[in-house]
Amino acid sequence: MDLHERQQFDFLLVTAVERFVERLEQRNEGAANALARLRADPEQTGVGLTEFVRAVFNDFLLGNPDGACFVLRALPRRRVDRPAAGTVEEVLMGMAAEAFGGLLKQKTEERLEQHAAYSPH
Repeated sequence: MDLHERQQFDFLLVTAVERFVERLEQRNEGAANALARLRADPEQTGVGLTEFVRAVFNDFLLGNPDGACFVLRALPRRRVDRPAAGTVEEVLMGMAAEAFGGLLKQKTEERLEQHAAYSPH
């Protein structure tokens, strides 16, 4: 991946984490509750990781095979467990969303841990 693409991906990730953390804290009454709910079930109401990843991909114009390849090139060592069935476009989009979603969840947990540690109880 070229340096300018790496920079764009890093900006995408930081922006997505900031937006997701803010959304989770607002919907779950603070960082500690948000962290617990994200860890318990990232797809439950009030969290919606897959839905959020889909929105990020749409906002950043990544909801296409080229966008999926951009994400996958940035994450070559991430594991995906998605079975490869469907059109090439569907498989690429699924792998990109899964890889990005896993990284987003990890970075969001880290940020929520920081917020929870420094917020008044």
